[in-house]
Amino acid sequence: MLPNLKILFLCTGNSCRSQMAEGWAQKIHGDRLEPYSAGTRLSRVDPRAVDVMREAGVDIYAHRSKHLNEVLETGFDDPPGLAADASSEGEALGHYRRIRDEIRTFIEDLPRRLALSQQLDNGSKHESEEGGEQR
Repeated sequence: MLPNLKILFLCTGNSCRSQMAEGWAQKIHGDRLEPYSAGTRLSRVDPRAVDVMREAGVDIYAHRSKHLNEVLETGFDDPPGLAADASSEGEALGHYRRIRDEIRTFIEDLPRRLALSQQLDNGSKHESEEGGEQR
């Protein structure tokens, strides 16, 4: 079983659009995605966004505005940060190589994971059309 695909919705204040996107992604694809949202500056979550999402059956009341720096650890490690304490250039380059290879693997696997996600969606739609369980 593949780990959930992490997705980050980024906007300026992380108060409205990215919060709604995170809420929808969790509700619709929470079994396959690990959604996050963040912004380039902090602000409070827009109460109107909370209200209209609640109308649509998505509760984002407990969400809070998060700065991009708070969610960076959900991605790849930072090579310059890791290399800062390296005792040699070879050790520093080792960090860069590891992250380079992790990113390559992620990018190489991305089309397959997206295709699998699409297949799962098509299977769910097919079940619904045949009278199966609705999402």
